Parts: sequence; structure tokens; C-alpha cells
Amino acid sequence: MRQISVIVLFSLIVALSACSSETGKEASGKIKQAEIDKTEETMASGQEKSANKNDEINNKEDANAGKIQEESEIAEGPLYKLNENNWTIEPIDHASPRVVLLTIDDAPDTYALEMAETLKRLGAPAIFFVNGHFIDTPEEAKVLKAIHDLGFSIGNHTYSHPNLKKLPEKEQYKEIVGLNDRIEEIIGERPKFFRAPFGSNTDYSKKIARDEKMLLMNWTYGYDWEKDYQSKEALADIMVNSPYLVEGANLLMHDRQWTKDALQDIVKGIQNKGFEFVDPAKIQTVD
Repeated sequence: MRQISVIVLFSLIVALSACSSETGKEASGKIKQAEIDKTEETMASGQEKSANKNDEINNKEDANAGKIQEESEIAEGPLYKLNENNWTIEPIDHASPRVVLLTIDDAPDTYALEMAETLKRLGAPAIFFVNGHFIDTPEEAKVLKAIHDLGFSIGNHTYSHPNLKKLPEKEQYKEIVGLNDRIEEIIGERPKFFRAPFGSNTDYSKKIARDEKMLLMNWTYGYDWEKDYQSKEALADIMVNSPYLVEGANLLMHDRQWTKDALQDIVKGIQNKGFEFVDPAKIQTVD
């Protein structure tokens, strides 16, 4: 009997030891898992902080890059200026002199938008000088807006295309400032360039242009109003091979069918002679 009690007691001790061992293992496992979880949490926190730091650095770099670009653009300023003695475009400092300026008068009559689309496709900027009687209707206004939205500069060519020397000052004012008001209604900005019909200015029209902060402009050469050049082939040939095609030449063309038809050949022919086309936004205007 005593022997049985000893055996039972021994078995009980062994069982308790086994439970204690398993409990210890379990506790040890929980402690170890807790340490792993803590380590992973620390690593995750570190990674998140590192990611946030990288985002902060990237944001600062983007902001700095944008600031540098903006400051560079401001510092760059105009690259060209108008020579009022011969109406050519001259480089400022180190800008390329091998350039010409394209201008289209009497827009947008019939072909101006198609001409703008051709110039856009060819990468050739230009100024479209507008007559007010071509933007009287909502449909005509949409055409002007479309030309502007393609990225082209809009100039003032008076409201009804009169010879300003034959008008009293009051009428000259209406022809010029009234058109500026109308253009601003349509495209949201006032023109920065003015060209009088026939190149016929008065002292008063020059004053209005200055007051309106517009650069007064005439031209170097143009031919499309002359009878001999009212065909695609003849016009393209004279525009490209004119002796007046010089550095900074200010080319005058009009919203005409033969000019529209010749435009691509004119642009490519001038480019083949080593000229680039001036972006009007890079020309120094009136402050």
C-alpha cells in the first residue's frame, strides 16, 4: 500500500514538472513573439518615418526646382527688341540673330484659323493682327478665341481698317481702343502689338499705342496684295527668295486664300535657309 502511494506521488511530481516545463515554454514563446512583434513594429515605424522624410525631401526638391525655373524665366526676360528704324527684330545679348517674325493681317476674315492650324503644326509662331469688323458676331469671336487658344499672339489692326491720317483723333481712339476692348472681351487680355492699316500712323495713334502699352509695328516686306503674287507658287517663291529676307526680317502676310495655300512652302523654305521664327512673347514690348 505504501509502495502504491510512493508511485502515485512520484507520478504527480513528474506531471507537475511537465506542466511547469510546458508553461515555461509557452511563456518563453510568448515573450519571444512579443519581442519579434516589437521589433517589427519598430522597423515599420522606422520605415514610415523614412518614407515621410523622403517625401518631405522630394517635396522640397520639387518646390526648389519650380522656384529655380520660375526665377530663371523671370531673369531671362525678353530675348528680342524691335528696331523702329527698319522694323526688324534684333537680339538682346546672346539670342540668335538668325530669326524672322511672321505676321498675318486682316484676321480672322476667312482663312486665319486654317493658317493658324498650319503654323501650329509646323511649329512656327506668329502674330495675328485683327480687324474689329471680323469679330462682330459670336461665330467670328469663336474663331478668334480658337486662334488665341492655339498659342498665337493677337495684335490690333484697328476696327474697320481705315487710313488713320484721314480720321479725327476721336475716331482714331475708337478704332484702336474700341478694338482692344472687344478683343479683351473675347480672349481675356489686351493686345500687346499694334499695326496701323497701310502702315499709316499719326502722332496721336502712336500716343494711343503707348498709352495702351502696345508695341507699334510696321513690316520689312510683304507681297500678297500685289497682283503678280496672288498665286501659291509665285507668293511662296518671292517670300522665300526676296532680297529683303535678312536677319530679323518682319514678314507681312494677309488672310487670303493664296497666302493660306502658300504658307507651308513659305515656312519650310525660310527654315531651309537657316532661319528660325521668333516667338512674339519673347519680344520686348511696352512697359
